[in-house]
Amino acid sequence: MAKTADSADNAKDQDKPDSAPKEETAAETAPAAETAPAAAPQAAGQQQQAQATITIEDDNLTACYANFCRVTSSPEELVLDLGLNPNPYGTGHTIRVSQRIILNHYTAKRLMSALSVALQRHEQAFGVLETDVRKRVRSNQ
Repeated sequence: MAKTADSADNAKDQDKPDSAPKEETAAETAPAAETAPAAAPQAAGQQQQAQATITIEDDNLTACYANFCRVTSSPEELVLDLGLNPNPYGTGHTIRVSQRIILNHYTAKRLMSALSVALQRHEQAFGVLETDVRKRVRSNQ
């Protein structure tokens, strides 16, 4: 699960002695360039992976469940409002939004890519996901 915080919160969290940080490695690669054989040694240096170790502290993490998502956007940011829809089959009721995630468009695109990969793996293992609730209920009866 990803979380964002400003630098003051990060500094405050780093002072906690009992936290058990998790380490993840992020790698960025340069796009593969097609080069002539004579230029191959020079291109190999450009294609090396740069790796950075990122420490993620999630000891204060609060998990919540959402089966509703509203997406809005402005030129600068993308907003995800998450909540619980107690009656997914009905209409005309109120859905209480409990979480709001604000992302820049670059982070939103990386999130979209990561979610796409995770969903493809899930569907390969368990079958295609039907997103229309009414079709799912009819097919299971």
